[in-house]
Amino acid sequence: ERLKGDARRAWEEAAAAGIEPCAFAGAPPQGEVLVDALLGTGLDRPLAGDWLAAVEAMNASGRPVVAVDVPTGLHADGGRVLGAAVQATATPTFIGRKFGLYTGAGPDHAGDVVFHDLGVPADIGAGMEPLAWLIDPVWARAMLPLRSRTAHKGCFGHVLVIGGQPGMGGAAQLAGRAALRSGAGLVSLATAPEHAAMISAVRPELMSHGVSGPGELEPLLERATVLALGPGLGQGAWGSALFQAALASGLPLVVDADGLNLLAANPSRREDWVLTPHPGEAARLLGCPVAEVQADRLAAAREIRRRYGGVVVLKGAGSLILGERVFLSATGNPGMASGGMGDVLTGVIAALLAQGLAPGEAAAAGACLHGAAGDRAAGDGERGLLASDLIEALRGVVNG
Repeated sequence: ERLKGDARRAWEEAAAAGIEPCAFAGAPPQGEVLVDALLGTGLDRPLAGDWLAAVEAMNASGRPVVAVDVPTGLHADGGRVLGAAVQATATPTFIGRKFGLYTGAGPDHAGDVVFHDLGVPADIGAGMEPLAWLIDPVWARAMLPLRSRTAHKGCFGHVLVIGGQPGMGGAAQLAGRAALRSGAGLVSLATAPEHAAMISAVRPELMSHGVSGPGELEPLLERATVLALGPGLGQGAWGSALFQAALASGLPLVVDADGLNLLAANPSRREDWVLTPHPGEAARLLGCPVAEVQADRLAAAREIRRRYGGVVVLKGAGSLILGERVFLSATGNPGMASGGMGDVLTGVIAALLAQGLAPGEAAAAGACLHGAAGDRAAGDGERGLLASDLIEALRGVVNG
């Protein structure tokens, strides 16, 4: 008798179909497959009481769980867990894709997401700006400029990677190689002197220059189109001096790794850079705990953009890209949780900027293609996936 409206009608239809309801007694439910249809998309407070007990019972059952629209306990618009959440095997979702299924804790709890519009016209939301635009590799490749038959290397920009303090030359090399495989016309490296010869020998297409300080960086800056700042840069005197020289150059920038750590220590704001923090770097930029970033990833990315300007790529499961519009990329896999992946992303985005894409489009397409390269490279399994494996996959991904 407590049920009203749609809930009451659904109850009556279930009874008419021969479904016999029973009271939840706290034990794991019976059945080979469990269906989670406890609560809808409007949940905004932690589960408690019987709701919490039911979720815990489903998770403890060891059986496949199909969640209807969104797993109970997962915030549909934020992807955070509200106390506890159903660990679904699959989630069919309807009419509109739920933002929280694709970012934060969503991918871990939703399982395989299947979308169905239920026959609702696609233009029902015309004129409404979505929370985010979900992008895929087809969209990303459509952003890439067509190449003229008479094109030459100067048509596709010159990326200068600044990084690779002693012992970290691999980071700069990964970024440079990724930029080459993503279509940049020329790629130079400004790195610690001891790394330059080795990098040139391993990858002769990279123009590797050993620089001891800002004075030796100046002629390289004059020839560059876009800077990739931060891979292996370090936060010592050498890295700090090159960081300041890069900012003073006025060139567009992609900033990652120690570039972001230096920025957190010396905040500034500009509109011509792309910042690519992982949650830990985002927390340093905001001066807050990592858990606070992950609790509301969209709010954290918006605050970084408000403080620092430009375009923000908040990396992680369901990477968020915030510029004039908000994009969400669901490509990528857990195998990419290893060193050097961020360096590769930096090179990809820098290459797309150098080829003439607007910062927001370069960041979104770059994040999506980077994840797609990770998915392609994980064909033999996610464990043991290396950043350099992505570079080998990038050429095929960007060309379709």
